[in-house]
Amino acid sequence: MPERRILSLWFPRLGAERLIRVDPALGEQPFVVVAEHGNMQSISSVSVPAQQRGVHMGQPVRDAHAMCVGLITRERNLLAEQQFLTALRRWASKFSPWVAEEGDDALVIDLTGCAHLFGGEDKLIEVVQDDCTGLGLSVRLGLADTRGAAWALARYAGQAAGSDRSGDAIDQEARATRSRATKRRHWTKGGAAPAVRLGGGDGQHRIAAQGQTYSALGPLPVAALRLNPETTAQLTRLGLRRVSDVLGQPRAALARRFGRGLVMRLDQAMGSAPEPVSPARPAHYFAVRMSLPEPIGLADDVLAGAERLLERLCDLLKAKGRGARMVQLQAFRADHTTEVVQAGLARPSHDPTHILPLIALKIDDIDAGFGIDMLRLEAVQHEPIYERTAVGHLGAGAQARAQQAKEQDVVDLIGRLGARVGLDNITRLHPASSHIPEKTMKPMAAAWSEPYGEAWPKSRSARPILLWKPEPVQGGNGPQMPETFRWRGREHRRIRAFGPERVAPEWWLDDPDWRTGIRDYWVTETERGERLWLFYGHGGAMSAGWFCHGHFV
Repeated sequence: MPERRILSLWFPRLGAERLIRVDPALGEQPFVVVAEHGNMQSISSVSVPAQQRGVHMGQPVRDAHAMCVGLITRERNLLAEQQFLTALRRWASKFSPWVAEEGDDALVIDLTGCAHLFGGEDKLIEVVQDDCTGLGLSVRLGLADTRGAAWALARYAGQAAGSDRSGDAIDQEARATRSRATKRRHWTKGGAAPAVRLGGGDGQHRIAAQGQTYSALGPLPVAALRLNPETTAQLTRLGLRRVSDVLGQPRAALARRFGRGLVMRLDQAMGSAPEPVSPARPAHYFAVRMSLPEPIGLADDVLAGAERLLERLCDLLKAKGRGARMVQLQAFRADHTTEVVQAGLARPSHDPTHILPLIALKIDDIDAGFGIDMLRLEAVQHEPIYERTAVGHLGAGAQARAQQAKEQDVVDLIGRLGARVGLDNITRLHPASSHIPEKTMKPMAAAWSEPYGEAWPKSRSARPILLWKPEPVQGGNGPQMPETFRWRGREHRRIRAFGPERVAPEWWLDDPDWRTGIRDYWVTETERGERLWLFYGHGGAMSAGWFCHGHFV
């Protein structure tokens, strides 16, 4: 069986070069793509002329304008970039059927047993470079035995490990690294140099020979291990600047100080932990679009176009026996930006009459700008639908159909409320096994749960309809029920009371609301006609006293 070989393709200027392909004039001027992060705008992609003037990714836009006069900016279209990367994935499938997207700007290809079809790895790299040049894309490649090593070579090959300290630039190792230097068997101890071949005149392409993963990764900075910035900064401050420095440390000590994530990244890079390339694609894909002869901007026109698209989409879903759970309407504006709205359903459906009202509630969120020239409707989430047929005598069939219509009315109500406040904010209650009053029921998302089909379990004692967090009551100083007490700024006089019912906290849980210890509950009727649920807390982590926990309606 051939040795595993992984190719990583990184497109560092994907966002900018995608727009340059549409408007070639942008490639001759300093040009950047801008993304919004909260209240700040930063640069997500930089063209070559802008980079030559000192502009870099992640830089605030105001700083870039001050540094580069005449800088051209365009708003980032993340959806279009993802679609462009998907198109590149289809192009890369000619090299191997095992291709997957990696992040927002990279592809990973499993070339095991495929390189000889192109005359070897060097020839295959030349084909990749020629194709990318023809597409107008900048690409950096890394080829190694593991996915982590290929990722590292594509981004960090040829870079020296630096220090985060200001001042001198003395390159020295940490004491722990030097103490274990005799145990390292790589090229820094006099062995063979890293087997890394540089392809191309700009030195962007890196190929690690088979079995030379250790020597290829050793001189790279620790950031090549795909670590988070905090871990990378801590390692650098400790003097562990190169991958070889980290590999020379005891694994147990690394796991204790930096967590298992660092050890896992090391194992993935060296091939000890599996990291397969899984080009899993959804079994079904449902999307329709409509190109408009003239730009539109009225909400009624957008809704009319969505209605026509929805009929076609539902026909596709019904033919496959599936129903949409989340639909996405994309409005492509004349200024090459996209407005996206989503509508979720409480149950999967392929009936346009159930989906269209939910889309209509979202139409006002679309900013038409200078006009919309194309609409696209996609079933982002979909599930199988099983047709139900009522059997039995005529009366049973009519009763079943009436029950289905009633259930559908509830589902439509949940969907419309979810379109306004979010489906996750609509809940229903199911009984739970607990003697704690506020834990006798558990909230569940109404869109992803069924109603409780059995009789609600009866409590051995009275429970109020309304419950809230215990509120302090000013009254008696002991466990005896007071005649008068003050609650919510009003005086109350007790007429009668029933109790007590003693409830103990769950000793195996540390619940902040139950730090008052054991409670004695009383059903209290006041002269104002209210039935309150009061309890006396016997202390514990908090002082003892009276509290009001609920109200009987």
